[in-house]
Amino acid sequence: MAIFFNPENALKRAEELINVGQKQDALQVLHDLITSRGFRSWQKPHEKIMLRYVELCVDLKMGRFAKDGLIQYRNSCQQVNMTSFEEVTNQLVRLATEKAEKALDEKALDVDDLEVTPWFKFLWEIYRTVLEILRNNSKLQALYAITAHKAFQFCKKYKRPTEFRRLCETIRNNLENLDKYRDQRDRPDLTEPETLQLYLDTRFEQLKVATELGLWQEAFRSVEDIYGLMCMVKKTPKSSLLVVYYSKLTEIFWTSSSHLYHAYAWLKLFSLHKSFNKNLRQKDLQLLASSVILAALSVPPFGQAHGASLLEFETEKERNLRMANLIGFNLEPKFENSDMLSRESLLSELVSSGVLSCATQEVKDLYHQLEHEFHPLDLGSNTKPLLDRIYKLGGQLPSLPEVQLSQYVPSLKKLATLRLLQHVSKMYQTIRIEFLAQLVPFLDFSDVEKISVEAVKHNFVAMKVDHVKGFVTFGNLGIESDGLRDPLTIFAETMNKVRAMLFPASSKRGDIAANLGVTVEKEHKRLLARQSIIEKRKEEQERLQLEMEHEEEQGKLKLRMEIVEAEKKRLVTEVEERRRQRILREIEERELEEAQSLLKNTERHQMKVEEMERKLLKLAKTMDYLERAKREDSIPLIEAAYQQRLVEEIESHEQEQKREVELSRERHETDLNEKHRVARMFSSESFVENMVIFQNRVIRLREAEFERQKREKEEHIQARKQERDVKRKKIYYLKCEEERIRKLQEEEEARKQRGPSQSSTKYIPKFRLSQATEVSGSSDDQWGSRRPQRSGRENAAPLVEGDQCGNGGERPGGNSWRSEEGRYAFRSSGPRSAFSSRTSQR
Repeated sequence: MAIFFNPENALKRAEELINVGQKQDALQVLHDLITSRGFRSWQKPHEKIMLRYVELCVDLKMGRFAKDGLIQYRNSCQQVNMTSFEEVTNQLVRLATEKAEKALDEKALDVDDLEVTPWFKFLWEIYRTVLEILRNNSKLQALYAITAHKAFQFCKKYKRPTEFRRLCETIRNNLENLDKYRDQRDRPDLTEPETLQLYLDTRFEQLKVATELGLWQEAFRSVEDIYGLMCMVKKTPKSSLLVVYYSKLTEIFWTSSSHLYHAYAWLKLFSLHKSFNKNLRQKDLQLLASSVILAALSVPPFGQAHGASLLEFETEKERNLRMANLIGFNLEPKFENSDMLSRESLLSELVSSGVLSCATQEVKDLYHQLEHEFHPLDLGSNTKPLLDRIYKLGGQLPSLPEVQLSQYVPSLKKLATLRLLQHVSKMYQTIRIEFLAQLVPFLDFSDVEKISVEAVKHNFVAMKVDHVKGFVTFGNLGIESDGLRDPLTIFAETMNKVRAMLFPASSKRGDIAANLGVTVEKEHKRLLARQSIIEKRKEEQERLQLEMEHEEEQGKLKLRMEIVEAEKKRLVTEVEERRRQRILREIEERELEEAQSLLKNTERHQMKVEEMERKLLKLAKTMDYLERAKREDSIPLIEAAYQQRLVEEIESHEQEQKREVELSRERHETDLNEKHRVARMFSSESFVENMVIFQNRVIRLREAEFERQKREKEEHIQARKQERDVKRKKIYYLKCEEERIRKLQEEEEARKQRGPSQSSTKYIPKFRLSQATEVSGSSDDQWGSRRPQRSGRENAAPLVEGDQCGNGGERPGGNSWRSEEGRYAFRSSGPRSAFSSRTSQR
């Protein structure tokens, strides 16, 4: 490691290395300078060195070196000149961005994975490094916000959702650490307006990019980040930022199918525009009001599913409280009941606040049609043209994305279908499926069935579809006073109007009075009968209600027992966890002590190594000086020795040249004499005759030797053939004899088992059998082998498997194979026939 007391010398050395193509060594030189002690106090040349350093880091894609250099330069500039540090950081980001864009333009790469494009991976690492270095520093908060915005645009431009999530998590952790470590030096103060505005701008940019990338979960977390930031400083942002906040909330809630919160967000957005936008046109106001009304109507007219547990109600309550805080910025929530956000309260607020009066006429008519009027048979036909006109409405609002009311049409069709089913269920007990399908002209009956299933699930309508009979049955075949009160009231008012039209006041009342007593008596009896029926049904309903309450109590008791058991398990788990944490803490403390002692030993060893390196460096310099002095003194001596050696080499070469010429002349004369002698010998006639005689004699000797060797080889081949034939015959004969003796033994054993009376074969003594197993005999058979003496019956036919001759067939038993027919059959079967033919030829 070279030591430079002057930083400019290190820069010159780096430039020299760069000129000869050694950029890695140049970077190492600058890195050693930056991490040295002399670089801790800022000087003007340091900025130039850092600019060159970050340029080399970008060229070589050395992110770790860039991080180390920026940390060292930040520490040196912390109390002197932070502008210089900002310039170096901007230069690093700018160079990395230019390299990445240049690589993308030249190679036309598709950035699907950062591993595929190294320059984009390096650029992403630079963004993370810069954000980590700039975090939680009041003097660098503006640069931190600018870098975060650039990183957001990088993720947006190149469609990097994974990197965007990591970036949001990094920024979120930085804010948590800012609130956690309050005693940190140079900590940003969020109560200052400029600091708060920077943090809010960063979060709102994060929210915009998240919605543009379609990361709705990350967008919702960004909304929570903004709300948490407001909770920390207890301040409300500007109206322009609130407009962006609520517009993004509407998109998030609509995408997540949270229609109630979507409608409340639209209401807040409408209030903001109406209060702070003085240049709002009447057309834009109508579009905003229509969006709010349609968003409220899109909320389903039922809540949780029927029979939801207490835990689900508590969860829904907490969720409503959380959403109420996010939508209304209620830092101290005032609502305690679970109905603080509901469809009914929202619609009543819209009517009372005058939002409905600002909407278009189509929206007003649709609201009255779906919420107040009772025309079940005409609801579908009256709603369809209104939905068609609303589908075409829309436009561009100031500081908001384009608004299209067509997005609410599917939800409005669903609401119209639910209202129609609700009204029809109050009028009919049974209705034909074809007739019900005609009442809903804007949907297929399959969609109506899906909507009805959801309505029954949430206890909104009681109905049953029977496709076999083609009917739809509503209710439980009972007449409830609450369910019939509204329709009967409307029916009575309508009949009074009809009576007034048919029987005006000027008609005779005498006829009516005559029959009045009878009519009153009949009506009284009918009412008494109806009252008794209603009482019975109320008693039945009360009984069912008691049973349901009993079942609910049982369920609550079971739930409480489960909660108690879960609490016990949790306590046991916590005890175990605390014990495990204590053990881990003790282990960590012990390891920390060991690490500290090891670090101290390492530092002492490092100091010794550095001292030794300094001594070696000094010794190397001394040896260098001595070696250079010796070489300078030896140069004239070496030159003189070289000149003397050159003269001697020239003289030696001339003498060798003369000696070689003399030897060549002597060899030439000797060769000429030899040539004359051989020429005289070839010229005589006796020499040619002798040469021919010698050649003939050599040829005769070689022919005789060839004939002798040929005869010996043929004799050897014949002897080997005879030996192989004899050996094969012996093996075959032995096998035949063994098979025959085995069969004789089997017959003898079978005879002994049958007894002497049943045996029909001739008795063979044991010594005969033993003699038969021995291979003996003095006479040679016609196969040229000595066969053992045969005993037993001659006609025994042994079954012989393939021998070395390779026949693999059966042989005739006894001595029948010695006959001419047997021999002929033996010779003609398989490869044995060739063997027999060769034997007969011999």
